Parts: sequence; C-alpha cells; structure tokens
Amino acid sequence: MIKRLLPVLAIATLAAACGSTTRGLVPSGTTEPDKFLYDKGTDALNRKKWLTAREFFKQLNETYTSSPIRPDAKLGIGDTYLGEGNAESLVLAINEYKEFLTFYPTNPRADYAQYKLALAHFKQMRGPQRDQTETRDAINEFDTFVQRYPGSTLMPDVQAKLREAKDRIDESDYLVGYFYWRQKWYPGAIDRFKSVLKQDPAYTSRDAVYYHLADSLIKMKREAEALPYLEKLVQEFEQSEYLPETQKRLAELKAAQAQSQ
Repeated sequence: MIKRLLPVLAIATLAAACGSTTRGLVPSGTTEPDKFLYDKGTDALNRKKWLTAREFFKQLNETYTSSPIRPDAKLGIGDTYLGEGNAESLVLAINEYKEFLTFYPTNPRADYAQYKLALAHFKQMRGPQRDQTETRDAINEFDTFVQRYPGSTLMPDVQAKLREAKDRIDESDYLVGYFYWRQKWYPGAIDRFKSVLKQDPAYTSRDAVYYHLADSLIKMKREAEALPYLEKLVQEFEQSEYLPETQKRLAELKAAQAQSQ
C-alpha cells in the first residue's frame, strides 16, 4: 500500500513545487521585498513568462498588503492574463482590471487599467458576420476611458481602437443591408444603410454604404434621394473602388435632371 502511494505523493509534491516556483524566493535580508517581487514579476512579464510573472505579483499582492506598489502588482496580474490571450485568461484579466478600478479608482494608473479592461474585450471581438457582444463591450469601455481620462497619454491608441471597434459594428450592420441589396429587397436595404449612417457618420467604409444606398434608391425610382449620397461619396473619398461608377451615375442623373427642367 505504501509503495503504491509513493509515486502519487511524489507527483503531488512535484506539482506543488511547480505551482509555487516563486514562494520563499525573497532572499533573507532583502530591505525591500515587495520591490524585489515586483521587479522579478516585471522582468518575467517582459519575457512573456506569464505564469512565473503571475506568481511573483500574487505573492506581493497577498503578502505585502500595505505596500505602495501593491496596486501595480494587481495590474501586473491582469497583464499576465491579458498576455496569455485565450478566452479563459481574458475573462480573468477583465476581472483583475475591474477590481483594480473598484479598489483604486484614483490611482495614477487608473487610466491604464481602464484601457486594458477595454483591450481585453477588444481582443475577443468576433468577425462582422458573428455575434458582436464583445465588440459592444469594448466600445463601452473605450468610451468610458475617453470620458474619464481626456488627458491620458494612452488616448491616441484608445481612439484608434475605438474607431476599429465601431467599424466592426458598422460593417456587421452594413453586411445585413448588402444581403438585402443582393436579394433585391431594396426597401430593407435602404433602411439598413440609412441606419448605419445615422448611428455612425464617421464609418471608415461608408463609401460602400453611400454607393449601395444610392443604387437601392435608384432601383426604387427615387433618383432625387440618391443624388446626395453619390455626391457625398465623391466629396469625401479621393480613392474608392466605387468612385468611377459613382461619377458615371452622377453625371447621368444630373443630365437627366437638366433635361426634365
């Protein structure tokens, strides 16, 4: 019986040792053990040693509760999960950043936590033809950042990613309208395309919306309504795959208008 238990005990002991590789590694006599752990964790984080870094940060967070760099260790834990990047770790990262913002709302790095919280959702965004829940969550968190931290040095990156997230939602809605357009159900296409422009006039690929909306209106014999969208495409886009055909149609519509007057 004892012989049977020995291999099991050996495996359990090894697993415990592997799972706590940083425990007790603060050298005796270290004057700033919290800083020692933080530096070790940061070094491992920079080398993408996520588990090792997490152990150092967790030891600091759990052992040195009065340390002034404990909030930074909390962020470090979140960063290790974010770095791993799989679905489970991203959920854990979100939890860490939310807890940080709850416990340390006025911390100088609160903007960083808010940015990484939004980024954890951003990394889970799905393609435009799939569910957009995470995209909407990313947009909400980036919007919160813009409102709360207008002077942050992270703002340019936030704005770029916010634009990308909004474009993903817009593209998802545009594709619905495009499907209607291909099926020649122009009333549905018109409603969807107009909805895209209303909800986000700055959609990066709105030239496609302008073109297919105008085409749908023309097919419905509503040329006068189509004209402004063709003009917008020409005015707002120096380069577009729809530009040559748009210019041609614009000339035709204006010529027809002139003849009817």
